[in-house]
Amino acid sequence: MNQDKSSNTTRPLITIATVTYNAEATLQRTLDSVAAQDYARIEHLIIDGLSTDRTLSLVQRYVEQNNNRHQIRLTSEPDEGLYDAMNKAMTMATGEYIVFLNAGDKLHDVGTISKVVASANWKKGNVKNPAVLYGETDLVDNEGKFLRHRRLSTPENLSWKNFLSGMLVCHQSFYARTDIAKNELYNMNYQYSADFDWCIRIMKKAAKRRLRIINTHEILTDYLNEGTTTKNHRKSLVERLKLMAKHYGWTQAIAAHCWFVIRAIIHS
Repeated sequence: MNQDKSSNTTRPLITIATVTYNAEATLQRTLDSVAAQDYARIEHLIIDGLSTDRTLSLVQRYVEQNNNRHQIRLTSEPDEGLYDAMNKAMTMATGEYIVFLNAGDKLHDVGTISKVVASANWKKGNVKNPAVLYGETDLVDNEGKFLRHRRLSTPENLSWKNFLSGMLVCHQSFYARTDIAKNELYNMNYQYSADFDWCIRIMKKAAKRRLRIINTHEILTDYLNEGTTTKNHRKSLVERLKLMAKHYGWTQAIAAHCWFVIRAIIHS
């Protein structure tokens, strides 16, 4: 790789994990957004579930064109669904931080990863490096065109308690320290909300270890609006109620979900 030696010791490696299955319609803009980054220390893991369309051809061309800049690894094999594939990525990751950027999502601009790294004030070997780096999210349509800013804006100072008000930080704009993430794999018992649970557990671990959670104050992700949870909103609400009861207790969870229902009606 064409990188100076000093950058390898003073700048963190960022792992971007992309899960794919028959994603030829939306994958290219995701790959392009990673390839365009002005930050070289990127590990891109592409976890494919044996796609039968042109997904693997797109990935192969991407590897040929960009492997001299980034560390790109492709795995294509059967899995047990999205969260199983994401767990595979976490076990494979070698970067200091990991973020999940799925097919159809893209990094907001060419300097996104540089901005994330700049906010961290990361130092090699420092056990007190921030546990989480987070930012804002824009929603895009199937063509990748801007729709609106995400309705739930990020709090200035984020903690696990904030998620009682909903997932205030989009999963794709949540960069977790990989050493922590590897010990907090996605709970496969959740069909729609394992990412919500994962973020809470990562932040709880940060609080326990007194590690910082850093607001980058940047738009980090252009998120494809129609995800699995969006398409199954009612089922995901029921699942999330049980999940939130586990973390916050039934009284607070029920009160929060009453507000979620009202909010959904207001914005419908």
